Amino acid sequence: MKAFEVTGTIDEKGQLILDRPLALDTPGPVRIIVLLPEPTDEAEDDPDDTPVEEVKASLKRALQEAKTRQRIPLSQMWEGIDVE
Repeated sequence: MKAFEVTGTIDEKGQLILDRPLALDTPGPVRIIVLLPEPTDEAEDDPDDTPVEEVKASLKRALQEAKTRQRIPLSQMWEGIDVE
C-alpha cells in the first residue's frame, strides 16, 4: 500500500472532509487512519496561542521603537558574543 498524508475535518455527522482532493491515478478502496489531537496537547504545544490583541500591541511597540531608533541595529546584535 502507498501512504498519502492529508489534513481534513470530521463534521458533526462523523463524515471525513479532506482539505484537498487526493491526486490518485485510479479510484478504489482505501484504509484510513485518523489522528486526533489530544485536548492537552493543543493547549500546551501550540506556538500560536498568544492572543491577537497582545500580538498587535507588541508589533505596534516594535514599530514605534524602530521609528524612534530605540532598537539595536542588526549589525550590532552579535558584537561581543563569542561563537565557537
